[in-house]
Amino acid sequence: MADTATAPCAVRYAPEDRTLPKPWKGLVDDRTGFLYFWNPETNVTQYERPTPPKFPAPSLSSSVQVQQASFGPNGSSKDDAKYTRATDAGPKVESGSRFTEGGRSAPPYSNGVANGVWNSPYARGPPPSSAPENEISPEAYCRRHEITVSGGQVPPPLMSFETTGFPPELLQEVLTAGFSAPTPIQAQSWPIAMLGRDIVAIAKTGSGKTLGYLLPGFMHLQRIRNDSRMGPTILVLSPTRELATQIQDEAVKFGRSSRISCTCLYGGAPKGPQLRDLDRGADIVVATPGRLNDILEMRRISLRQVSYLVLDEADRMLDMGFEPQIRKIVKEIPTKRQTLMYTATWPKGVRKIAADLLVNPAQVNIGNVDELVANKSITQHIEVVAPMEKQRRLEQILRSQEPGSKVIIFCSTKRMCDQLTRNITRQFGAAAIHGDKSQPERDNVLNQFRSGRTPVLVATDVAARGLDVKDIRAVINYDFPNGVEDYVHRIGRTGRAGATGQAFTFFGDQDSKHASDLIKILEGANQRVPPQIREMATRGGGGMNKFSRWGPPSGGRGRGGDYGYGGRGSFGGSRDSRSSSNGWGRERERSRSPERFNRAPPPSSTGSPPRSFHEAMMKHR
Repeated sequence: MADTATAPCAVRYAPEDRTLPKPWKGLVDDRTGFLYFWNPETNVTQYERPTPPKFPAPSLSSSVQVQQASFGPNGSSKDDAKYTRATDAGPKVESGSRFTEGGRSAPPYSNGVANGVWNSPYARGPPPSSAPENEISPEAYCRRHEITVSGGQVPPPLMSFETTGFPPELLQEVLTAGFSAPTPIQAQSWPIAMLGRDIVAIAKTGSGKTLGYLLPGFMHLQRIRNDSRMGPTILVLSPTRELATQIQDEAVKFGRSSRISCTCLYGGAPKGPQLRDLDRGADIVVATPGRLNDILEMRRISLRQVSYLVLDEADRMLDMGFEPQIRKIVKEIPTKRQTLMYTATWPKGVRKIAADLLVNPAQVNIGNVDELVANKSITQHIEVVAPMEKQRRLEQILRSQEPGSKVIIFCSTKRMCDQLTRNITRQFGAAAIHGDKSQPERDNVLNQFRSGRTPVLVATDVAARGLDVKDIRAVINYDFPNGVEDYVHRIGRTGRAGATGQAFTFFGDQDSKHASDLIKILEGANQRVPPQIREMATRGGGGMNKFSRWGPPSGGRGRGGDYGYGGRGSFGGSRDSRSSSNGWGRERERSRSPERFNRAPPPSSTGSPPRSFHEAMMKHR
């Protein structure tokens, strides 16, 4: 329903939009950055885009009926109270804003319907699902993209760049980059972030989360205008060096026209250039927790101006043992801040730290967050292959790809990674990346892979998350990972940003404990399940509930992982970035050597399978 409030005083005309029905005009509220529309003939203002004549605007008396629920005095549900810090109040909604129109008792919306928050001009029924996204209602858009939001009153998604209210120079950067419309996580999180609210955003890898928090951060910088030499205004924490540098690249690319400065702090590289960047001043600092803590202890950076904090890949940071470092960093940041947490999964550990660090957040979910789901744009091929046949089958797959296609091959150990690279590099052009590589070597390998000079990258799980390289045609799991979560993130390197991809996975008897969970992933993505995998699951393969998400069963070594700068407090005693020669944690290796023990153990005399690796070794001997 159109709001009849008068336009705020700090407004300006939006760029001319010829698609607007006359006599409507677009206005931008400089204080919030929102775009809204004004009809000079009727003096009506509204945030919903005026509809074409074929969808006549509803009368002012029409409304969307909502089901009332039990909510607190600030419009949030009782469940939201656990997120609220005792020292802070929830976000305030100013009078005259459209977010007061639905009443304070409106429930958080689910299944894409923001009951009581906005009234759709398509109240009589959404248009067909085949309609363009700028012609459908917000409710239909949310249903189409499986968007659910909770946490009190929230604005509707911004389904086109024209409705965001971003400055023309920023919109030009976005359009130049080739984006035609916001991704679902961007469409829903942008309007919430520009209101100054805390956000928990849960979406799969490759869904556009980086711009989901960077562009509202740019708008925040324009409002605050701090002196960057006194410290950053925006702080982004990232689990790995690769992801941190990619975030910096995006911030520099899209913030260039707005004259926004950004620097990156990560281990495994000299501190001197990073400290000089801080001395010159940086509006945005992207950092790994270990290196940032080191520089904080040196008293070479102040976080007292930070008012916009982002935790990117929060689940991975907790998985790597960064929680103590994160909490130490947050103590240096003022409590009066906006905090955004972006994550691919929503386990208990992430929920706990969200409850401690965020204030009455809005939670944005893309898809079902209670189950692990693979990207449906990826065609998954699971092949039961004997260890001695792996390399022959690998070469067949590589020869079947188009010449020059980018392929990532994942191995479980650094040793196998190097060995496989030596075996195939002459024929296919391959390079390896893992924790034993020096910083210049890793940079060189990634640059060659991105440019296409080296089309095949052989990697450990250091590249399973955060690595964003365009046009990766296929992912090959030469060794199955330690769990299906790592499997989902490995194959997520392809099929990104709406593209399609292929994933080939070699599966053996030693991986049968993952068969049941793998079947759930395949069926959830509508993929074919080989009969051999079902047979392994029937024989008693393990399940996701067998062990804790945060680690394998006790007794294994090398839990620190080959993910980046583990820092102090990480699991398995991984080294601090100050004491590590190259800043990388220990390699997460399997507890057996692939050359010696990759073959299946011989059957026992009783016919029952061994219950553990150690029992299999005793029988093997």
